[in-house]
Amino acid sequence: MAVFERIFSLSMVLLAIMMVSGCASDSKNTAFLPVPQAQSQAVSYALSLQGTPYRYGKDSPEEGFDCSGFVKHVYQRQGVYLPRSAQEMAEVLPNCPVDELRAGDLIFFDTNGDEFSHVGLYLGDRKFIHAPSRRTGKVLISDFGNDYWQKHFTGARRPISAD
Repeated sequence: MAVFERIFSLSMVLLAIMMVSGCASDSKNTAFLPVPQAQSQAVSYALSLQGTPYRYGKDSPEEGFDCSGFVKHVYQRQGVYLPRSAQEMAEVLPNCPVDELRAGDLIFFDTNGDEFSHVGLYLGDRKFIHAPSRRTGKVLISDFGNDYWQKHFTGARRPISAD
């Protein structure tokens, strides 16, 4: 457990340094590397959570998920710690060009007037999984090519790990 705690502490320190230094949105930041294995495992785990109820402010399979709680939980299970809100995730993770999206990347949307008010996990083949709203009521897969999602798309980010 000591190794896990050390890695978590190091990740949090580096994340804090990025936030304070203003480098969080620099996609050329070489101190942080993509975590493809964690992304692949995150996709598999996320798919297993389909149908979990939507619950605003929640972040567990037992209580349900809102969008950012879902993404945070999925990556936390892979040892990648993300901030709690979609806005904060978008601020600290490196940009990812839409034409370079790969399974496990995070995609963001403006669904309420805030630039990064919704987040989902890209699956590939123009699909993503997310906890959309009380109206839909559960974690589900949506089509990123859908007119609604295209109109509201605001960017993509790649989860990172301090290596």
